[in-house]
Amino acid sequence: MVIKVFLATSSGSTAIKKKQQEVVGFLEANKIDYAQMDIASNEENRMWMRENVPGDKKPTNGIPLPPQIFNEEGYCGDYETFFDAKEDNRVFAFLGLAPPPGSKEAKMAEQALILQNGKDPEEHLETPSNADDDQEDQENKEDDDELPVSEDEEDAPVTEEEEEEEDEEKEDDLEAEDEAEDES
Repeated sequence: MVIKVFLATSSGSTAIKKKQQEVVGFLEANKIDYAQMDIASNEENRMWMRENVPGDKKPTNGIPLPPQIFNEEGYCGDYETFFDAKEDNRVFAFLGLAPPPGSKEAKMAEQALILQNGKDPEEHLETPSNADDDQEDQENKEDDDELPVSEDEEDAPVTEEEEEEEDEEKEDDLEAEDEAEDES
């Protein structure tokens, strides 16, 4: 799909020139394919643009001013609607294009999808094997929370008695530290 920007290359209005430059500059900066359709030197382009801008989008005098933006034959809007979409980070939606992955607009679209459907799009991808992986990850995290052990201790299973002895030793050490602090 090619975006068509109807503009006037020989416009006497600096306001129109600036608006045209902003639209074209955005398209170029974002590497969006577009075609400039000059209405100043090509009567067919001028007539096509005037005929294809929807009636409710035409100004009161009936003659739409450039830039006018189309996605192939579909009307996207004029500079004002482009500017509003740009301010709202919705230009790709405005142009009828998919936003690039990782862009603000893509993240916003994903968030809107979550709100609309009530769940994360990644959730439907979870399979029983994924759930097993999540449980395994949680178990590994719990294992990481334990104190480090030597290689000898790693090989030998720890009994309840040994655990109780270790706890008692820790308590004795803490009591000894407290007494030492009290004495000083």
